[in-house]
Amino acid sequence: MTGSGAAAAQPRRGMPNAVRDLVDADRELALLRELIQAASSGPEVEPLAAAAARMITAATGTDVCFVHVLDDSGRSLTLAGATPPFDGQVGKIRLPLGSGVSGWVARHREPVVISHDKEADPRYLPIPSLRGRDFTSMVSVPMETDPGGLVGVLNVHTVVRREFTHGDVELLRVIGRLIAGAMHQARLHRQLVARERAHELFVEQVIEAQEIERRRLAGDIHDGISQRLITLTYRLDAAARAVNDNPAEASQQLDEARQLAQLTLQEARAAISGLRPPVLDDLGLAGGLASLARSMPQLELQLDLSDVRVPEHIELALYRIAQEGLQNIVKHAHATMARLKFAVENDTARLEIVDDGVGFDTFENPLGGDDMGGYGVLSMAERAELVGGQLNIRSRPGAGTAVTATIPLRSV
Repeated sequence: MTGSGAAAAQPRRGMPNAVRDLVDADRELALLRELIQAASSGPEVEPLAAAAARMITAATGTDVCFVHVLDDSGRSLTLAGATPPFDGQVGKIRLPLGSGVSGWVARHREPVVISHDKEADPRYLPIPSLRGRDFTSMVSVPMETDPGGLVGVLNVHTVVRREFTHGDVELLRVIGRLIAGAMHQARLHRQLVARERAHELFVEQVIEAQEIERRRLAGDIHDGISQRLITLTYRLDAAARAVNDNPAEASQQLDEARQLAQLTLQEARAAISGLRPPVLDDLGLAGGLASLARSMPQLELQLDLSDVRVPEHIELALYRIAQEGLQNIVKHAHATMARLKFAVENDTARLEIVDDGVGFDTFENPLGGDDMGGYGVLSMAERAELVGGQLNIRSRPGAGTAVTATIPLRSV
């Protein structure tokens, strides 16, 4: 039972030479052919991982192989491929970095060899659905791309005890490096497709929201401002007719007209604030955020706001992100306290919203998922990206949520 640090310390060689050094010529050609076929199986992560698992068991003479891929957050591994009968567990097994042998290998990027008595190794974490007790020996190696990017972890197991040699471990590492590039490209493809789908959904929802907003503004103007202006005209006409014959009535009509003008001005300001909050022009972003916080008495809000002006379009984006974030807390988080912070440091505007609410699992509910507020969260991310920034969400069930928007100012 050893951690094979010696294997990790070996210098990296050119890939074809590394394979040739470890296997004979016929096996080298067969192995490279299978690697090419696995890498050509398509742009999806799971089919590539399944093909790699089958190929690896055949190449190494082992009984089962598990291919764990680093998820997009870089904080956990997900089982992406396995040889039968464990292929049904693909997508269902998740290991945080540092948890179990695979998590340890991912964190330290060193192989682990266990020839027997896995339970005695403190790094071993039994997973009942993978029936670890049925297997005696195992090797776990990192899958890395040059220069040094971790893609995932390869595990092979044997039922009968096997003393894996340095050559066995190095062969697995070479295979891992050969398929890591294709696996990385497949993962990037998956991210791109997911982002494109989310963007298409966002565009559809933005167009729908724009139409709803146009209809609302048209209704407000027609039913409110327009009608009041018509009535105001009647009042002024009546005052003009009565100014000589009945000064008291003229004065009353002018008072009524003044009140209508004030109401019309209030409605016009309300309509305008739906497009751009006047508080930003009057008080700046810090004052606008403070005013926004006062409008939400349901929350105990701690404010840390730098009175620094940034370009208008960035102020509007950050204000709307804060508005959506605080509304999400009120609607979904069941929080009692939240912290709102705005600062500009190193030519970067940073807005942070932290609450002590129920939180959620970011692995189960990725950005834009329905359980994270759907359009609201995705719109926050899109607002940040449209002004050249990005949105980051950190959360755990029972541990609250932190939303951070960072926008570089140097290019503005």
